[in-house]
Amino acid sequence: MVDRTPTSRAIVRNRSDQRHDDEARFLRNWLKNPLRMGAVTPSGPVLARRMAGYVDPAGTGPVIELGPGTGPVTAALVERGVNPARLVLVEYSPEFCRLLRERFPQATVVHGDAYALGRTLAGKLSGPADAVVSGLPLVTRPEPVRLKLLHDAFGLMKPGAPFIQFTYAVVSPVPLKGADFAAEPSDRVWRNIPPARVWVYRRGS
Repeated sequence: MVDRTPTSRAIVRNRSDQRHDDEARFLRNWLKNPLRMGAVTPSGPVLARRMAGYVDPAGTGPVIELGPGTGPVTAALVERGVNPARLVLVEYSPEFCRLLRERFPQATVVHGDAYALGRTLAGKLSGPADAVVSGLPLVTRPEPVRLKLLHDAFGLMKPGAPFIQFTYAVVSPVPLKGADFAAEPSDRVWRNIPPARVWVYRRGS
């Protein structure tokens, strides 16, 4: 039975309004710097839940999110049961940083460049990370930059921890030729607009 009480309708309306506000924020930021943003809208809820599903909520180490934007994947991580205090959110946009601090006050929000990850997170982590979740538009960057980001992330993570990346492309956004890491794609997330796929990269000790 569908709940159609005034309270439930207000919740749905508020979520819809927030989604529209976030889409407007994304579009403004995309117009300022399309290569850095990569997308004109936030990740959809189905894709966000798929990405969050690769993170173990029972872990104790930090969970790093790169390019959280307005926080749809962040919210999915919290809904999955990840303690917000474990979240370290690396965001380049000052506007999005302010929004993330309002929405996730327990998380650590770092204003900085994810492509200089070691410098950006220097002194910010309590220990090796349990996961890195990336919403960055990797395919807009040269292949050496993508590989450097991945290896920098591996250097901050526990052995075997997942680096989780979404892409609209058909192939891996990180080049796999001669790779020293394992790569696993999800099935296509057709309910996202545009359809996307999640890739998970892991490296042992």
